[in-house]
Order: sequence, then structure tokens, then C-alpha cells
Amino acid sequence: MGKFSLQQENMDTEQGVLLHDKLREYFGFTSFKGNQEAVINNVLAGKDTFVLMPTGGGKSLCYQLPALIMDGVAIVISPLIALMKNQVDAMRTFSTESGIAHFLNSSLNKSAIQQVRQDVMEGRTKLLYFAPESLTKEDNIAFLRKIKVSFYAIDEAHCISEWGHDFRPEYRRIRPIINDIGQAPLIALTATATPKVQMDIQKNLGMTDATVFRSSFNRPNLYYELRPKNNVDHDIIRFIKQNEGKSGIIYCLSRKKVEELAELLVANGIKALAYHAGMDAQTRADNQDAFLHERVNVIVATIAFGMGIDKPDVRYVIHYDIPKSLEGYYQETGRAGRDGGEGYCLTYYSYKDIQKLEKFMQGKPVAEQEIGKLLLLETVSYAESSMCRRKSLLHYFGETYEEANCGSCDNCCNPKPKIEAKKEMQLALEALLEIGDKFKIDHLVAVLTGKVTAMVKSYNHNKSEFFGAGESKDARFWNAVIRQALIMGLVDKNIENYGLISVNDKGREYIKSPKSVTITLDHDYDSEEENMAMGGPMKGGGAADEELFAMLKDLRRKVAKQNDLPPYVIFQDPSLEDMSIQYPITMEEMQTISGVGAGKAQKFGAEFIKLIKAYVEEKEIIRPQDLVVKGVASKSNNKIFIIQSIDRKMDFEDIARARNLDMDELLTEIEAIVNSGTRLDIQYYLNTLMDEDKVEDIYLYFKEDAETDSLDDAIEELGSEYSEEEIRLVRIKFISEVAN
Repeated sequence: MGKFSLQQENMDTEQGVLLHDKLREYFGFTSFKGNQEAVINNVLAGKDTFVLMPTGGGKSLCYQLPALIMDGVAIVISPLIALMKNQVDAMRTFSTESGIAHFLNSSLNKSAIQQVRQDVMEGRTKLLYFAPESLTKEDNIAFLRKIKVSFYAIDEAHCISEWGHDFRPEYRRIRPIINDIGQAPLIALTATATPKVQMDIQKNLGMTDATVFRSSFNRPNLYYELRPKNNVDHDIIRFIKQNEGKSGIIYCLSRKKVEELAELLVANGIKALAYHAGMDAQTRADNQDAFLHERVNVIVATIAFGMGIDKPDVRYVIHYDIPKSLEGYYQETGRAGRDGGEGYCLTYYSYKDIQKLEKFMQGKPVAEQEIGKLLLLETVSYAESSMCRRKSLLHYFGETYEEANCGSCDNCCNPKPKIEAKKEMQLALEALLEIGDKFKIDHLVAVLTGKVTAMVKSYNHNKSEFFGAGESKDARFWNAVIRQALIMGLVDKNIENYGLISVNDKGREYIKSPKSVTITLDHDYDSEEENMAMGGPMKGGGAADEELFAMLKDLRRKVAKQNDLPPYVIFQDPSLEDMSIQYPITMEEMQTISGVGAGKAQKFGAEFIKLIKAYVEEKEIIRPQDLVVKGVASKSNNKIFIIQSIDRKMDFEDIARARNLDMDELLTEIEAIVNSGTRLDIQYYLNTLMDEDKVEDIYLYFKEDAETDSLDDAIEELGSEYSEEEIRLVRIKFISEVAN
């Protein structure tokens, strides 16, 4: 061995010993996790460093430890004031010197800023945290030019990319500001980045030559489940009560829903608090502390909550609404089980939520809308796919997962039947090869299914030999085939022009010599067949008793026949499903069932209670009696106001205006009232709006022809001379008079 290599080995050994000593001295750990030591050595060597490490992997240590060892001050750029405060407080507990870490942001007054600057100038400070907005201020830049910067750390670096889940335009100005202050090595860190986002970050920060340290994004202890969005409030309360004493986070998209759900949980004896950006800073801080110190078990929050929150024992993360992107989903679910223990990730999904998110995008710049829609498509693909959730997620982040069954997601624990798709895979690849690499998945699906879209027409693909070649299968089938092709590596997604797909060499080889390939059809969570929730390893609360559900449907048919009524008038399917989860055996309990009010319980409930009681005794079922969900009186008292207004024969437009509702929202409220068993006489309003003959035609359809109360079926059957609003109004009259 040469003299030089021996010296190098001795130096490496000395540095290794020093690092472990400092790790023990400052942080109390005896060993590094994963890539931490290699990352720190790279930073100490003065090289640009890019770190991709999942939540809970120990990213912050990668810049905190070298900052304590190196000369000068490390500048840490971080997006949230709360996150900075947490990290500064934590650093101060590791050191006897309180000035070792500081932040400079808008929350500090002049004297506090002066104190920070003094500590920095006197060499007491090793880490100085900034929000990117504060870094751009001229006086801060002038101050930083006077000090020795050891390195710059850009935390949550995905904020740089428009394709990241938390894009912030001010993050894109970091590089010019660094150039202005003075050169020093960079370390960029993120817990979530697709190959596209990674490339974006490196380009923007001018660190394409950086050493990249990528940890696996697989979190083996997390269980992933999606459920259809039926009776969500009831389902969540049951889930929490069946996991009593465990910490959990529930994410909702709107502040209004956050407050309503938190109030409902408290009314049902659950220790919960709300958290969103509309609250004052003190309330937010107090609620966060109450959760961290376990004075409450559940936080109901918008995505404003959780970034950098270091609570290792969150046992479940529930998404009331599907997130806008898979990066957001991964980041938020990643807050469960950070200690390596149990972590349950439960998401409620309905395609209507996706449509809502698309509406929110309207009015934004076109480029932003395009990006938003593509990210939403990825989310839909993940949600509706029957493929292993873990495999889908890891593939999205550029990682391969080889296991056939992960054993800890709903799709693996409740697999759908597999379908042979060798010929179809070959056909899809041939069609893609023919049309070229300038198109997205939906365009290829349109060509295969023979759907004439504006784009198909403009490229003359309606004249291609492949147009309609796969019309015997629907779009859901072809989406599943193409997704399988991506996972198998037969098709590539373009990183520069995100979303465009092309056949690669492996795909061309498959066309020449196709092999057996099986796919599972996508879920359709908004259809009747998939309205049963699925259970996982944690006590899920929400899986209906299918045997009882079938018995209740038989009884409903019998009662309907006795009363000469369509079955759906007695109880609707969601009500029967709720009965097969809650097992009501008293009239009082029956009234807590979704869609069953006092009137309907009294009129039809007795026979159903008798059947359920006998079933519970025979099967020796332990009922979740403590899970009777208490409602919260609506602050707006819409229900009472609507009933009183209809009693006074008020015009519907006036009722809607008084409650700041549109007509669609008002009719939804009225439908809920009559479906729960309250009788409303709306004939006075129908007289002003519709001919008597029209009313009678629709009424007879629901009485004699309809098999369900489906609005879509009614519109199709009755034809275009009846508007949706007219059909809804007569359906309200029918259910009110006949069922109540």
C-alpha cells in the first residue's frame, strides 16, 4: 500500500472517530442512520450535495452536525417559521451555548434581530435559519456579506420546482441571492422528489454536478388504504374509537371542513383540535403543542400542519379529501409511524373531489393549470389502480419495488382477480409506436377506444389503423394496461416534457416476442359495486357485514312489496350499509343511522331492528355500542330554517338566497331532510314551476318504473323534455309523501 493511500486511510479513520464523537456529544446518538455519515463527509469535503431522504430518515442532522464542526456559520433556508423555531429550540437543547442557533424572520422585533446579529458576529452562532423571503432583504444580504459562510443548506428543496407539491416562487430566487452574498458549498434536501423535480432543483440551484445521495422511499411499516367516500364522518369516528389513545392527523382541504370535523369529533368524546392558516398564530401554536404533548390525540388540519413536526408516534394519517399530488400524499402519509412502529394511512376517495380540485385551478395561469392537471392525473391513477400501492408510489419516485405482494396495502391484502393481457399489451405498445412520442396516456387511450377528440382529429389519428382497435375494452382497462407497461419498464415517461410517453427498447423487444402479462382492473369507487370499505391490519372500523347487508336487502324487498313501494323508498343502500356496520337494536339507535330520521325509523324500523337483534344474538357479535355517532347542531340551522320556510310556503329562490346557497345546494339539503323521514309539502312551489301532467309523469316513473332513486337513470328514462331540477323536485315530493 502506498504512503499516500495510508495517510488518506488514517485521515478518514480520524474523521470517522471525530464524527461519531460529535454525534454522541451533541445529539446523544451512537450511530448514524442510512446515508447520513456519507452525506456529512461530502459536506465537510466542501462539495455540493443533494439529499433525497424520506420523512423520518434524519435529514436535518445532515446539515446540523457539519455546521457544528466547520468554521463559520451555516445558512439554512427553510419555508416555515414554525419549522425554524422547532429546529432552533432543538439545537439549543444540544448545546450549552444558547446562541448556537438562531433564525432571522418577520416574527422578530428590532432588539431581537440586534441580539441575533451580535451573536453571529461574535462567533457564538453556527446555524442561522432564514425563510427565502427574509433572505432577499437588502439589509440581510449586506449583513451576510460580512460573515464567513460555511455552507448553504436548502431544506424542503422541492419548493423550488413548479412540479413539486409545495411550489414557492421565492425559492427560485435563492441561487442569485447566494451569488450576491458569496460562494460556499450547497446542500439541498427533500423528503419527496420525482426524477422530474430532482432535475428541476439541480438546474435551478446550479448544482447539476452535485453528489446525489438517494435513500429508499419505501416505508415498510406504513399500511396504505383507500376507501370510497361514503358516510365518511361516521367511518372516521368509528376508526378513531377503535384505535383509542393513539395519535392521529386528519387532513381536509378546506378550513370549514377542518372546523366542522373537529367539532363533530369533540361532540363524540374524542380529544381533538383544529389547525389551519386562518387561525391566529397563538391558537395554532397552542393547538400544535397540545398535540405534541398528548393533551389531545387528534389534530384535524389543512396541509399547513405537519411540515417538520417531529412527533415520532403518529399512528394514523387520514385524508378526508384526496391530495392534489402524489408528492403531497407521500409527504403527509409519511408523518405516520416515523419511529418505525405502526402507521396506518387511510384516504377517502371520490372522483368528484378531483373535479372540485380542477375547478379551483380555473383562473390560474395556463401553465400552472396544465401542471396541476397532470399532477392530479397521477393522483387519480394511483387512487383507482388495483396495483400494489407501494409499487405504484415507489415507481412514481423513480424507484423499483420487486416484491409481488407488499402485504401492507389494501390492494395486496384484498387483491382483485388478475386478467391475462398479453395481446392487449402488444396492441397498446404497437399503437404508441405508431403515433409517436408526443402524446400523453389519455390520447393513446382515446385512439385505442376509438374516441374522436379534438387532438385525435388534428393529428389524423382517427384514420390510423389502430383507431378503435381496442374498442371492445373500456378506458379503465386500457389505463390499467399502460400503467402496467410503465411499471414493467416497457414505456418511458419524458422528464423534460412531463407526461409524454414513448416505447423504449425493452418495449420494442416485447412487441417482437410478447410474454404473458396479467393486470388487475382499476377500482371504480363511485359505483355501487365498490361501496364496501376494505379493512387492513389495524382495526379499521368501516367494513360492512356483507351477510347482514344481503339479509337487510331481502327484508327491504319484502317490506317494499307489502307496502306496494319501490325498495329504495323504504331505506336507501347507504342506510342499509350503515346498519350492517353499527348493528342498531333499539329505535333510538336506529335513528342514528345515516339517512334514517325519527319518522322513517318509526314507520319502517321495527322489522329491521328485529332482524338485526336476532342476527347479533345468533352470531354472538360484540357490537360497537360506544360508537353511536352524535351529530353536531349546524351553526347555520339550515335544516330548521328550510322546514319552517317551506311550511310558510316561501319561494325556493328566496330560501336559497337567505342561506347563501345555490339551487343545487338547497335541493341537496331538502333531499337529506326528506330522506331522513321528515315530510315536506312542496306542492305550492311545483304549482308555480311545472305543469300538472309533467309532475304526474315523473311521479309515476318513481312509483312504478324506477328500480333505484338514481337521478342519472331517471334522466335517461324520462328524456330531455324534463330538466334535472324538475326530476329532483318531483322525487322530493314522491319520497316525502310515500315514504314519510
